[in-house]
Amino acid sequence: MRKTYLYRAKINKQTEANCNKWLDVCRTLYNLALEQRISIYKQRHKNISAFQQMYELPELKKSYPEFKIVNSQTLQDVILRLDKAFKVFFRRVKQSNGKAGFPRFKSKNRYDSFTLTQEGWKLEGKYLYIKNIGKFKLFLSRSISGNIKTITIRRTSTNKWFVSFSCDNVSVKEVPETTAEVGIDVGIKHFLVDSQGNFVKNPKYFKQSEKLLRRRQRSLSRKKKGSNRRNKARLLVAKIYEKISNQRKDFLHKVVNDYINKFQTIYIEDLNVSVMVRNKYFSKSISDSSWSMFFKFLSYKAAGAGREVIKVPSQNTSQICSRCGNKVPKSLSVRIHKCPFCNAVLDRDHNAALNILWLGQSHKALSTQKVFA
Repeated sequence: MRKTYLYRAKINKQTEANCNKWLDVCRTLYNLALEQRISIYKQRHKNISAFQQMYELPELKKSYPEFKIVNSQTLQDVILRLDKAFKVFFRRVKQSNGKAGFPRFKSKNRYDSFTLTQEGWKLEGKYLYIKNIGKFKLFLSRSISGNIKTITIRRTSTNKWFVSFSCDNVSVKEVPETTAEVGIDVGIKHFLVDSQGNFVKNPKYFKQSEKLLRRRQRSLSRKKKGSNRRNKARLLVAKIYEKISNQRKDFLHKVVNDYINKFQTIYIEDLNVSVMVRNKYFSKSISDSSWSMFFKFLSYKAAGAGREVIKVPSQNTSQICSRCGNKVPKSLSVRIHKCPFCNAVLDRDHNAALNILWLGQSHKALSTQKVFA
């Protein structure tokens, strides 16, 4: 399987200057390639492919010698990145009936990574050497396994540097053998409730930092654009967002690892989170809960450990009684499920988690019957 390992890197000033120079060259190429695509379409009503643009790179290097300092495969990756942006744009156009964000030109703060493939670098222990850039000291929190296919150097908004290794043929993670199954219902009051009655508290990291963030953003808005003070204020705001992001990822990784270690099959709701966040009353709370990131972590960690994650339809999981199967309508403000038919009384989210478990098991059984039919 394919897996990516991310490490913090420590570099000296010269290496950092070289990295920033590479980023500027890659950003310039990205903007030139985007301008070329727009111009050709306006003049000829035709599209130019990524391979045609890559074919023109040698001539571009002759005309502009500054492009020679960057690895040729890195320049090709810039073209492929732009091509991917267009493919995603056209896919969004089809999904949203014509409303989608067109790929835009990248400013200095919006282009923060470049990628190398099979040449131009060497890894020796905890040190990574890149030709024409310098040495990176890596904080190897875990060993790299598999075959390294690409290396990506990334600068964060707080001017920290990270190196990610994308590897093929990574072995499956060893986890305790089990046949246990569980249903999970995510929410706002509790981050999740499972079918066994376990509640995981919602930490609400954004809400915790919102007051400090408001003060720093207000201070940033008062600074003159382009000044050193504005840059310092921007850095303070970026540090808060970075802390919130790190807190969320740490929390989600721990929760996901706990469920991956305990259960063979995990059933979750097939939620369209991008539509749910359009609700003006719950958008901030849903975004702060990071359901999409949780589902993403759960899926790729399950695949890496030989576990199974099954999505089930989310309709009426909170309304149907998990004991007798009758529908008991209730509003979002009602947090306790009380069934008038079988007198069952339990938490609304626990009832939903039980329904998710049994619905998932029934779907799994039906799919198994179709395979052997």
